[in-house]
Amino acid sequence: MTSAMPKVKFTKEKKEIEVPKGANLRLAMIENGIPVYRGVHQKNYANCGGKGQCGTCRVYIKDGDQNASPKGLKERLRSVLAWWIIGHEDEVRLSCQTTVEGDMTVEGTPEFNWYGEEIKYTTRPCE
Repeated sequence: MTSAMPKVKFTKEKKEIEVPKGANLRLAMIENGIPVYRGVHQKNYANCGGKGQCGTCRVYIKDGDQNASPKGLKERLRSVLAWWIIGHEDEVRLSCQTTVEGDMTVEGTPEFNWYGEEIKYTTRPCE
């Protein structure tokens, strides 16, 4: 009996990929042409290359966080020292330190939210 491979849905790219169970999320993103880094960090000299030291490969797991590997010591320490975790403490992960154990929905290359909350813009008609 063959088990189905986990599916990872990427919200920004509107793309879904299948990966072998236990696949490294960062490598799966690279292999499937999904951006891992933003800005200057796209250059190999500006990121740690998947060693869990820089935090530039962060993603937000929007759904299915129970299907990601548990956070290891390196990832927990890096997250404690990070300004980009504010407002996303439960969903932020380093893709280089995360393995896919089941289906999940991921937001890659997230913008930093300066207010630590989801901002909703509404417009009102002029009175």
